[in-house]
Amino acid sequence: MDQLTGRQRWAALIALSLGGVAIGLTEFVAMGLLPDMARALLPEAWALSHEDAVAQAGWVITAYALGVVAGAPLIAALSARMPRKRLVLGLLVLFAVGTFASSIAPTFELVLVSRFVAALPHGAYFGAAGLLAAGLMGPGNEARGYSIVLGGLTLSNVAGVPLITHLGQSAGWRVAYSVIAVVFVLTLLAVLATVPDAPAKKDASPAAELRALRRPQVWLVAVTAAVGFAGFFAVNTYIAPVTTEVTGLSEGAVPWVLAVFGLGMTAGNFLGGAFADRNLRVATLAGFAGVIVSTVFFALFAATPVGLFAGAFLTGATCIFLGPALQARLITVAPEAQLMGAAVNQSAMNLANSLGAALGGLVIARGYGYLAPAWTGVALAAGGLALAGTSFALDRRSEKSMTTV
Repeated sequence: MDQLTGRQRWAALIALSLGGVAIGLTEFVAMGLLPDMARALLPEAWALSHEDAVAQAGWVITAYALGVVAGAPLIAALSARMPRKRLVLGLLVLFAVGTFASSIAPTFELVLVSRFVAALPHGAYFGAAGLLAAGLMGPGNEARGYSIVLGGLTLSNVAGVPLITHLGQSAGWRVAYSVIAVVFVLTLLAVLATVPDAPAKKDASPAAELRALRRPQVWLVAVTAAVGFAGFFAVNTYIAPVTTEVTGLSEGAVPWVLAVFGLGMTAGNFLGGAFADRNLRVATLAGFAGVIVSTVFFALFAATPVGLFAGAFLTGATCIFLGPALQARLITVAPEAQLMGAAVNQSAMNLANSLGAALGGLVIARGYGYLAPAWTGVALAAGGLALAGTSFALDRRSEKSMTTV
């Protein structure tokens, strides 16, 4: 990689980031199209209760999240010795196939299966592509390398997700997913043309990757991410009905709210990458505190248009600020199994996606209203802060023990 020119290096980084764009589309477009999917796939439930149908349709998001949780560690272990470029290309093929299958699946149940399959390569892609990006940028840039790939996902929320959401609202949600499948194919071609070959680590093996799972800190950091990030997804999953039913805006405003979410995520991601490489502990703890404040703001003021847009920006920024920090944290606690650490981070975040969507749907179905998931998110973010503080305290205790010995 050292022989690359600056232009070649950035072409490769952009190609890897384009994968993040496509993943952002396939993961987040469902949030804006959830009422459309509920109306089309669950007509009987929709006729009885729009709220119940939307809550049930939230399982589309949950199924994707569970696919990430299942696929990330499994693929990371099985592909430990595979050259990372070849791994990334294979993952993009699976993304394209699963996303296209989602667009043509005839029943709600088959859509759930297709979304699960489409999600299997998600965590491994961010792990492998993030490590490739870090290698392209040079030593000491783990968080920034990951933030570049994740930056594609956040940027997709600025323009891509709103545009595809608008397309889905006007032409149908199936058309939206067909277009996303094409984006994955284009990404594959870009990676094939620009990203240099990179061998796996010489000492990499499935056993070495799996040994990382024996470390208690790996599980503690993963649980921290799963609980702390669930608050973001509890808010983001039901942003469409909040916009139309609570704030009283038209359906056409939903893409604009999603775009503001994306702007916040983009700002938070790049700031998070820079701060995490400087001081990982401060970035993590401050990030969780920011999530709590922003989610409280959203719950209190989203009933007004100004509060909705401001809350969307702040929630997106503070939550994604944590992404690079938690990625770097997992790599730190599992240095001999970086791919597994990166994959576990994605599993944790998408367990958060599943947990946030499910708990949000539960409180809505119980009749507490569309803003209730935000208050659920406050409690989850507070739990994440407590777990993060515990994890760092255990680090300090371990360091003191080693010094004493």
